[in-house]
Amino acid sequence: MTDAPEGAALGRVRYLGADSTPSPAPHLGFGIDIGGSGVKGAIVDLRTGSFVGDRHRVDTPQPATPDAVARTCRDITDSSGWTGPVGLTVPGVVRDGVVRSAANIDASWDGADVHELFGRHLGGRTVAALNDADAAGLAEVRFRHEPGLDTGTVILLTFGTGIGSALFHNGDLVPNTEFGHLEVGGKIAEARASAKVRKDHGWSYRKWSGKVSRVLAHYERIFSPTLFIVGGGISRKADVWIPMLTIDTPVVAANLRNTAGIVGAAMAVDEGLRM
Repeated sequence: MTDAPEGAALGRVRYLGADSTPSPAPHLGFGIDIGGSGVKGAIVDLRTGSFVGDRHRVDTPQPATPDAVARTCRDITDSSGWTGPVGLTVPGVVRDGVVRSAANIDASWDGADVHELFGRHLGGRTVAALNDADAAGLAEVRFRHEPGLDTGTVILLTFGTGIGSALFHNGDLVPNTEFGHLEVGGKIAEARASAKVRKDHGWSYRKWSGKVSRVLAHYERIFSPTLFIVGGGISRKADVWIPMLTIDTPVVAANLRNTAGIVGAAMAVDEGLRM
């Protein structure tokens, strides 16, 4: 596990000390990214942010209740042969180890104690859980080797079933922002411009990029960011649609693309982070 003084912080997420479940190797971690359509997990090389071996993906169970999803996480962990701590992302607000909202998965998550839930299903091993976009943001900031991420206001957005967000100010994470739920022109942002909405309506990238531009322009007015980073599965086509955006703030694709949530989850449990 990573050594750090008691009470140290990575961004605004507190480090609470090393835990008792050892990692099979000091530079490896395991992350699981829980999404509205799929649950994905992999062993992560924490020195590079790359996967070791294959990524395992299972369709999100329906209904996506906490116990059903936790069983899926156990299956993914077992199929990977991983015996150490597990970091997990949740598509919702996680505060003091409790899910406070989960609009894009199942209403029964509200109030779930993530440490009890996943600890029970994963054999009592150490777990850490955090918002999915926050995990992606932490990974991008750690492994994105370019200037400017530790100054000003940087917003990472993940476009998928909804729109996840991670807000950084001078390199510090402000967790659980949920900008996808902000109202833009009388409609919440993710109902206007998520990747799912594009797919459901059969929009071209040009038409969808206009919707995204409207959302980003609203965020510009409120937060005056220095940079947007866009991730999620649709970032694989970022070279197609980012040039179509019509806003002033620079927009770049996430370096880690759709793997950032898994990497950030592995980082979180390795470093003993608690939301």
